[in-house]
Parts: sequence; structure tokens; C-alpha cells
Amino acid sequence: MKKIIALAAIGAGFAAAPAMAQDQNAAPGGLHIGVIGGYQGLDVDAADGSATASADSAVYGITAGYDLSLGSAFVGLEGELSTSDGSTSFPDSFGGAREGLEANGQYYVGARAGFAITPGIAAYGKAGYTALDTKAFTESGSLSDLDENADGFRYGAGLQFQLPGALEAKVEYRRSKYNDLADLDQGDATTDQLVAGIGFRF
Repeated sequence: MKKIIALAAIGAGFAAAPAMAQDQNAAPGGLHIGVIGGYQGLDVDAADGSATASADSAVYGITAGYDLSLGSAFVGLEGELSTSDGSTSFPDSFGGAREGLEANGQYYVGARAGFAITPGIAAYGKAGYTALDTKAFTESGSLSDLDENADGFRYGAGLQFQLPGALEAKVEYRRSKYNDLADLDQGDATTDQLVAGIGFRF
């Protein structure tokens, strides 16, 4: 009888092992909120293609979203509010009236999808709508500033790490392309960002 019980216990252990492994490799799910911070590169192209301007700055903000776990994969929606102090000026060859551009507040809402790589680590991609608060200016102050909230598209990818308890961390690269800047002589703006984040999952 003891042998039968022991064999049954061993069999139950083997049967449970795949289920445990599946749980350990489960993709993240539920509500999440967090903060992000990192590097931003800003590039602005003149509308006629005659000149470019660039600047490096810090970017930081808050994020929130919801993921639906599908076993080892997940899909979700997220939003982000961030800001930076990027400011750049075109060279003297630029023929526009306002040679400077500031990039400030950024707003993002989009979708993401990913999968578990190992227990506690997931990879994902993301894409969605973004908007950028910009100000076109002259360094001499001879013309009034032009403020505009420019529409754009963002895409990116990242890695997400489960930490003890409800904590999680991530590293992420994303690129955003913005059109229709306030000054028509300034054509398009692009931001490249590399950020790290930490947050809670509920």
C-alpha cells in the first residue's frame, strides 16, 4: 500500500512539473503603473531638406497600462506622460525665420504585445499615437515664439523584469516621428529615446 501511495505521489509530482514550469514562464498580466527616465536624442529636419539640427537631453515621466496574459504571451494597452528639456538650433545655412526648436511635454497612448523569454523576463514591442509640445523661436527674440502640439507615431521594443513582490523593471528603446511643426520652415522632428523604468503591477 505504501508503494502504491509513493508511486502515486511521484506520478502526481511529474504531472505537476509541466504546469509549474508553465506558471513560471507565464507572461505578465494586470494593471501596472511606473516611472521612467533616460536619454533622448532630438533631430529636426528643415522642410526643404537644406539643414538639420540635433540635441541631447534627459527624458522622464510616468506610465500606466493594462496587460492581458495569454499564457506565455501577452497583449496590452498603455499610456505615458513625459517631458524633456531638448532644445536645438539650425546652423546659419538655414533659411527659415525661426532657427530654434524646443521639445517639451510628450503624450503617448498605444498597444504592446510580447512573450516570456525566461521565468521573470519578457520581451515586447509597442506602437501607437504620440504628441509633442514644441516651441519654435529665434535666439535673438526678434520674432514671437510659435507653440504647437505636433502629432506623431511611436514604435519601440523592450525587456521587462519581474522583481520581488509587486515590483517590476524595464529597459526600452523607442523612436517617435512628429510632423506639422509650428514653423512651416521646420519640417519634421524625430526623437530617439533609451529609458529605464520601475513600477508596480497589481
